[in-house]
Amino acid sequence: MKLDLEGRTLQGLTAFGTFVALNVLYLLTCLPVITIGAATSSLYEVALRYADDERGNPLRDYVAGLARNARRGTAVLLMLGVPVLMLGFAARFWYSSTSALSLMGMLVAALAAIYLFGALLHAFALVAAFDAGIRATVRNALLMPGAEPIRTAGLVLLPVTAVLLAMVIPSILVLVGTIGCSVGAYFSALILRPVYRRLSAEYSDA
Repeated sequence: MKLDLEGRTLQGLTAFGTFVALNVLYLLTCLPVITIGAATSSLYEVALRYADDERGNPLRDYVAGLARNARRGTAVLLMLGVPVLMLGFAARFWYSSTSALSLMGMLVAALAAIYLFGALLHAFALVAAFDAGIRATVRNALLMPGAEPIRTAGLVLLPVTAVLLAMVIPSILVLVGTIGCSVGAYFSALILRPVYRRLSAEYSDA
C-alpha cells in the first residue's frame, strides 16, 4: 500500500492556513469589544463542527454564524462577562489590603470570578451548539462548572495559560495572533463534544 504523502502534506497545509485565516478573522471581529460574544460563539460553532468531522467551509460558516449568534452571544457576554470583570476588580481591590478579612474577600471574589468565567465559556459554546433561549442558555451555563468541573477546568486553563505565557514570553503573542485562538477553540470543542452529545436530547425538548 502506497501512502499519498504529498496529498497529506497539502491537506495539512490547507488546514493550517484555514486556522490562521480563521484566527485573524476572529480577532478582527472582536475589536468592537461588544461583538466578542457573537465572535466567540461563532468560533466555537466552527470548531465543534470541525471536531465532528463536518468540515464545511470554516471561514464562510464563521461569517454566517456572526449574524446568527449575535443576539444570544451578546446577551450572555453582558450577563456573565460583566460580573466576571466586576469580581476580578473586587479581587484586585481586596488584594491591595493586608488584613485577613481582605484576604478572605479576595479569595471569595477570585473563586467566584473563575467560576463565572468557566460559565461564560460554556455559555458561548452552548450558544454555538444549541438553539435555546437566552434564559435556558445562561441557566445551563451556570450549572455546567459544577456538573463538569474537570472539563470546565480544561476550558478555563486554555485561555489563562495563553495569557500567562504571553506575560512571561511576549513573543507568544505572535502565536496567539496567528493560530492560538482557533486552535484553542478546537481543543475546547474536543473537551465539550462528549458532554454535548448527552445534552442534545435535553436541548431538543427545551
